[in-house]
Amino acid sequence: MSATALAGPPPADLTSAEAAARRPPGGNRLPVEQPPSPVRLLVAQFVHFFALLLWAAAGLALVGGLPQLAVAVVVVVVLNGVFAFVQEYRADRAAQALRDLVPHRVTVVRDGRRQEVDAVDLVVGDVVVLQAGDRVAADLQALDVHGLRVDEALLTGESEPVGKAPGDPAAAGCFVVEGEGTAVVTAVAGDTRLASLATLTRGVERAKTPLARELDRLVRTITVLALGIGAVCFGAGVLLGLPLSDGFLFAVGVTVALVPEGLLPTVTLSLARSAQQLAGRSALVRRLESVETLGSTTVICTDKTGTLTQNRMAVLDVWTPAGPVTVRGEGYAPVAEVDGTPPAVAAGRLLARTAALCSTGHIREEDGGWGAVGDPMEAAIDAFARRLGVGGTVRGAPAGERRFPFDPRRRRMSVWDDGVLSVKGAPDSVLPLCTADPAASAEAGRMASRGLRVLAVARRVGPLAADCTAEDAERDLELLGLIGLEDPPRPSVHAALADCRRAGIAVAMVTGDSGPTAEAIARQTGLWREGTSRVLHGTDLPADDTTLGELVDADGTVVCRVAPEDKLRIASALRARGHVVAMTGDGVNDGPALRAADIGVAMGVGGTDVARQAADLVLLDDDFATIVAAVRQGRATFANIRRFLTYHLTDNVAELAPFVVFTVTGGGIPLALSVLQVLSLDIATDLLPALALGAEPPSPRVLDGPPPRRRLVDRGLLRRALAVLGPVEATVAMGAFLTVLLAAGWSYGADVPAGVLAGASGAAFTAVVLGQFANAFACRSTSRPAWRLGWAGNRLLVWAVGIELLVLVGMLVVPPVADVLGHRPPPLAGLLVALLAVPAVLLADGAVKALAARRRAGAAATGSDPRHPGAERVR
Repeated sequence: MSATALAGPPPADLTSAEAAARRPPGGNRLPVEQPPSPVRLLVAQFVHFFALLLWAAAGLALVGGLPQLAVAVVVVVVLNGVFAFVQEYRADRAAQALRDLVPHRVTVVRDGRRQEVDAVDLVVGDVVVLQAGDRVAADLQALDVHGLRVDEALLTGESEPVGKAPGDPAAAGCFVVEGEGTAVVTAVAGDTRLASLATLTRGVERAKTPLARELDRLVRTITVLALGIGAVCFGAGVLLGLPLSDGFLFAVGVTVALVPEGLLPTVTLSLARSAQQLAGRSALVRRLESVETLGSTTVICTDKTGTLTQNRMAVLDVWTPAGPVTVRGEGYAPVAEVDGTPPAVAAGRLLARTAALCSTGHIREEDGGWGAVGDPMEAAIDAFARRLGVGGTVRGAPAGERRFPFDPRRRRMSVWDDGVLSVKGAPDSVLPLCTADPAASAEAGRMASRGLRVLAVARRVGPLAADCTAEDAERDLELLGLIGLEDPPRPSVHAALADCRRAGIAVAMVTGDSGPTAEAIARQTGLWREGTSRVLHGTDLPADDTTLGELVDADGTVVCRVAPEDKLRIASALRARGHVVAMTGDGVNDGPALRAADIGVAMGVGGTDVARQAADLVLLDDDFATIVAAVRQGRATFANIRRFLTYHLTDNVAELAPFVVFTVTGGGIPLALSVLQVLSLDIATDLLPALALGAEPPSPRVLDGPPPRRRLVDRGLLRRALAVLGPVEATVAMGAFLTVLLAAGWSYGADVPAGVLAGASGAAFTAVVLGQFANAFACRSTSRPAWRLGWAGNRLLVWAVGIELLVLVGMLVVPPVADVLGHRPPPLAGLLVALLAVPAVLLADGAVKALAARRRAGAAATGSDPRHPGAERVR
């Protein structure tokens, strides 16, 4: 589209002083999704399924003449609700803070020059420079445009981008998907069109993630089991002669014992903590549940530039028809050693000036050093031009200029001004438009084989028709030469790729660069695998998605010259083959592929706003190694959730056993634990170790082998909790209880003096708590016994157990607390048996792990591993 003038004079550039005077209070803060109100979050903790169940239990206890039990259950609901509210509120505020880590910057023209400012500082009258990938930060009116197209789906729901002519509006919150131009700000903050629509989104509830849905299914299943077992115990007790009130008490006790009241807040805290840790590693998680999904990644499709490489580009070699030119400089500084014959250097100057005319990125000196502003490649061209003495000014947009912006399909762009069309782009895109030069093609291949990014620069002198297209203009070109830019690999990428292979994660490079350049970088970084890796060209990819999936489903695959549509197809094809796909992207056209992948990874430094909005994870350092660190944290989070699930279920078995024994024996064996004691175990002694397990650091072996299976609860977990650890803990607790009774001369079915029963109950209570402590350390690993893990591996767990031990002593010896709970400190015999809970749980756990290790060793010797290929490997 050609630019035409607006009616009337164009707006004058603002000065910084004028902008400061116009800045509204609070700045240009666009409406964002409002977080839930604290009151709403708090109320929600008291009306969910678990809470309603416990409210009902409290009401029944009150009706049944058990006011102490009713008060205790209400206290449990309140404490659990407040705790869950605090964690969810903190997680929501943490997510809001993390989103703010990626500031939104815009380019404006102030004080007669282009400069970057925060979007919050935009004011009415500012002239904004728009490029593909930018998010519109205020309501605008287009001034000078060149092929400008804007995605307005946010406001209209239409997926097709809208072309813009001078004078057309562009609304805040939309995205520039093609072209470039300038526009004047007409409204900011609450005066924008987006502000008037913001209230429409506030009532929309977010869809639940797979993790949240699975947790819901888990807790509902446990609740149904609790109610069912409680009803069975109630009926059995009544049939065996128990009074109705006692049967009701048992039903409530069983329900409370089996419901894991602290499970959901523990999961939330674990996810939030992992997200905060990733933020410290320069990885911004935009959705908490994505932390767990990261750990399941099986394929990473990564860009080359800026992800595997440093994205600090520099012109290294130049070829001109007059001869080669070499440039040796430091960083972006406009000073360098230039070697070449005088004719070659003169030709290099023309080439550099022409390439700079096609660029908007530039270098700028700040804090005593030179850095890139805008595209690093264009900044390197600006530095190159300055080094040859033909650069140094930031160009405006002359009135007679025509621009044909870069198009990922054409892979070139051009600018016509003052009778000269300047063109730069990929050699295979530009060279066919020039007079044939075999030496140029050979030199482009040589540069690419060294891993250099190669650009061809050409020009055409002559008039340009007012209505001509880019294809009409870019013909009969004069080739000025080739530019070879170096972008060295990141030092961390070798180790990161090795970690991926150790973890069973395939890595594919998906890039717009040429095949030789991509292959060279793949070899330099260690991504290339001799004998299996191959280079696929985007134009040669099969049309059938099934065939495409089979073709790219190989570690070390390099796909070059990809179009945006190719990335979307690759992500969808790999997912159809059962993979969990992480796709990186930074461009405006990467948005669909990032959404289609299981984990969209956007670049926070060099990426566009479109990519960041579409992604689940934003890399604040654009480093591939950060993706691997996020995968490691995701696996650790998944393992931690399984750890405290095992811990909760094990302790529930020990808490349930006294009620089952009492009911089955028809009261022949007294009730070892009361409902109040069970509640105190769940809240006072169970919660801190569970939270500490949720903070277990990643194991050195967490990346050994394929990703973990997606199921949180499987046969192995249930077998370990319900058939090994839980029964051992319950057996020791009942053993301690019966030891005290028998030592006092009790016989089966006889009445027990209150003092003796209180001491026996204290012994059972102590045994369960000590069993909890041992269980917490046992749950740190699924394969190694606790004594081989080291006490310092999880200091939070050591502190949690220490605090809970003090709580146990207080609950036993502080008279008011002990009286309410109905127990006393255990006699020596009962205490000695209770102390056996620690070695009993640890030894049983160690024996089961030793047997499992022996079976695995035998299976490995015979070549058949009985484990699921996605079995958890955490220790």
